Amino acid sequence: QVQLVESGGGLVQAGGSLSLSCAASGRTFFGYDMGWYRQAPGKEREFVARITWSGGSPYYADSVKGRFTISRDNAKSTVSLQMNSLKPEDTAIYYCYARSSVPGAYPYWGQGTQVTVSS
Repeated sequence: QVQLVESGGGLVQAGGSLSLSCAASGRTFFGYDMGWYRQAPGKEREFVARITWSGGSPYYADSVKGRFTISRDNAKSTVSLQMNSLKPEDTAIYYCYARSSVPGAYPYWGQGTQVTVSS
């Protein structure tokens, strides 16, 4: 049974930092892209960042570029998101995912972790 479990969310003041982590288990994730989406209250889920199996070519949403850094540890099947210079508009539930590079593959999702940034 595949599981993705996020941790590290919480409450932080604007300008502060948080680090999210996601541990994946239940199968091999060789060749899988991993990344993060987020969903704010009343809004659609939106892409945040992703990283390939090799760790090259990380890709970010424009709204977080220069503030967030994604990384992964394939030996531990984990993906992390370092979030700096947080803004109130970053408040959302953050979901990690893992998706095979096979075209049309359906992603696995975590249950989400709440990030709240106070002004």
